[in-house]
Amino acid sequence: MAKVIMNDKEMLRALTRLSYEIVERNKGVENILLLGIETRGVYLAKRIAERIAQIEGPVAVKGLDIKPYRDDWEGDKPEPAPEKDLTNKKVILVDDVLYTGRSIRAALDACIDRGRPAEISLAVLVDRGHRELPIRPDYIGKNIPTSRKERVRVHVQERDGEDAVLIE
Repeated sequence: MAKVIMNDKEMLRALTRLSYEIVERNKGVENILLLGIETRGVYLAKRIAERIAQIEGPVAVKGLDIKPYRDDWEGDKPEPAPEKDLTNKKVILVDDVLYTGRSIRAALDACIDRGRPAEISLAVLVDRGHRELPIRPDYIGKNIPTSRKERVRVHVQERDGEDAVLIE
């Protein structure tokens, strides 16, 4: 049985707060690229970009497929990306849930394949703990302490028909 941890209004407030924190910490939006980790991180990055545009001005958004960079990927490793589109950018990785840190490690590898960013930071909607790697988010929507047996699911309107964070 799933329990709602964040409803649509709470998600909106968390994303708005993340947007303000990003603008404040970066002293504006110059040279920022929001890089949403597929799948739900892309939708969250787009929403954050919309809020930042209302606050400060437009900011670039792209999606990032990390599957071939994961340590549990069975397929061929990717060829280095031909485009170096992240060079000298302030990259902010956006993901829905931070758990062990393995997805973020894969995202870092994918970023480095695409150039040499000026800096990379991490924004997550939910930090649930239980890290296996020394990874810490710079921007957190909500800390949700969980047991390893529990599962946190983020639903977004664009993909799931509702905005909610559930724990099972």
